[in-house]
Amino acid sequence: MPDALPQIPDSQTARLCVEGTRAEFAGRHELASALYWQAWDAAKDDYEACIAAHYVARVQADPQENLRWNQEALSRAVAAGEERVRGFLPSLYVNLGRSHERLDHQAEAKRFYQLAADLGLAHQDGG
Repeated sequence: MPDALPQIPDSQTARLCVEGTRAEFAGRHELASALYWQAWDAAKDDYEACIAAHYVARVQADPQENLRWNQEALSRAVAAGEERVRGFLPSLYVNLGRSHERLDHQAEAKRFYQLAADLGLAHQDGG
């Protein structure tokens, strides 16, 4: 397991992502999507943009758009700095692995799953 869990900021972006997650788990996918996009618009720095992009990716039905937003989340995480995102990186890597898997990019999927595993998060087949 990763050394430290990410410290989620107390921000408008984070609050919108939490509300979006609640809506998503309640089956209110349109509302969840709208809240995630609001979070993206509210992001004030790369760290908040990383979090918002992670959630925007979740609601992308198109596999290429899902990959693009997962790449955006990783790009913003790198820009935010390792100290701030260390606990979040394994999840970002698994999501990128899944995105590549959906597009039948098996070598890239395996690479990202291995990056996640190297940080303590093993990919579980089936979701």
